[in-house]
Amino acid sequence: MLYLIAHYFQFEGLANLIRYQTFRAGAALMTALVIGLIIGPRFIAMLRIRQGKGQPIREDGPQSHLAKRGTPTMGGLMILVSLVISMLLWMDLTSPLVWACIMVTLGFGAIGFLDDYDKVKKRTTAGVPGRVRLAAEFLVAGIAVWLMAQTVDTNLYVPFLSNHYVPLGPLYYAFAAFVIVGAGNAVNLTDGLDGLATMPVVIAAGTFAIIAYLAGRADFSAYLGIPHVPRAGELAILCAGIMGACLAFLWFNAPPAAVFMGDTGSLALGGALGAIAVAAHHEIVLGVVGGLFVAEALSVIIQVAVYKRTGKRVFKMAPIHHHFEQLGWKESTVVIRFWIVSIVLAMIGLSTLKLR
Repeated sequence: MLYLIAHYFQFEGLANLIRYQTFRAGAALMTALVIGLIIGPRFIAMLRIRQGKGQPIREDGPQSHLAKRGTPTMGGLMILVSLVISMLLWMDLTSPLVWACIMVTLGFGAIGFLDDYDKVKKRTTAGVPGRVRLAAEFLVAGIAVWLMAQTVDTNLYVPFLSNHYVPLGPLYYAFAAFVIVGAGNAVNLTDGLDGLATMPVVIAAGTFAIIAYLAGRADFSAYLGIPHVPRAGELAILCAGIMGACLAFLWFNAPPAAVFMGDTGSLALGGALGAIAVAAHHEIVLGVVGGLFVAEALSVIIQVAVYKRTGKRVFKMAPIHHHFEQLGWKESTVVIRFWIVSIVLAMIGLSTLKLR
């Protein structure tokens, strides 16, 4: 909105600052952060009143988690409210890439909200049936990928190799949709401890803010040998908004958590990261930067597959963060060490920009 207003006045005076994506990215981060901190207390109070007993806690999970009963969920709504306001204020909304990523963020958030609502209403940890949820996610992701394909090509670019790609053609639609859905559910599985998913999302968003900005610049992308995606730099503003909204949420989610983000937040944030990676043509790099999320998802897949086949467990409990809890690690120890892993993976992901 502010970008369009500044454009109307031809970016004269102070409005010239709004021309620059770096300025708007910083402004988006601060806007989302401030809004999140302001609405947080009242939002949490409202959720506590409406939900009563809060998010249902699994009886078969770590026994230490039973003390979290009564904590309200759906805190992801706080993230989405502050993020959407920030996006509407600072982003150039004329780009189809922007709308595709917004659609995934809000669409996955809506799916997660319905899942959270079903859990709270029925006092169960089951939620919406998995097949129904996945079908809805692939529908949203498929439409978003179709929108992106109007702007970007259907090649899969390989990191560490300059301008090397695999032309997927029509298969790219299925691959890109899988990346988005996989990212959404991987972050969802990671969100099992106070602050565990939030900070890695901030780190990944910060990393992709840099990647999207560079991919959107013809000069930088040519120098680095990465695919140039016109107007991808606007996605850096979305990434910055995600960072600000998540940092505000972390203020209230820090142990002991006053609120959980729930599927409303984790699905939306994971889907947003997946969509941004697809739009910036760095899908494989997302697997590196978001390696923690990948490990969490793989731990569940491996645990279920092996148990069904042999009746034995590979991990003491899945997702893998519960495995370390069962080994005797304190919750805060698991969270901080996983944050460190996320930072290291982000550095490796950024190194792919130059090592080509």
